[in-house]
Amino acid sequence: MVIEDIKKRALHRTKIIEGQLRGIEKMIENEDYCVDIITLSLAVQKSLGSLNKLLVENHLRTHVSHMYEEGGDQREEAVAELVRIFELSNNRS
Repeated sequence: MVIEDIKKRALHRTKIIEGQLRGIEKMIENEDYCVDIITLSLAVQKSLGSLNKLLVENHLRTHVSHMYEEGGDQREEAVAELVRIFELSNNRS
């Protein structure tokens, strides 16, 4: 289940990321200045962060809220998922 507004924004973000990645590919093929390529690569990482934020927001507003209301094992599973996301986001380099 995806909230329509978040879905629209997430799909828009993926199109931006796709264009940025094509740009990096062309820059590498053209042997552009390394710092320029790195700058665009860092922009892609920031865009991915924005996409992840949207996906986490959707997950919180839909799945997690439902699981939390269910209580018991569902609530514990929701907490475990959030901890796992937190750990993954802190392990990126």
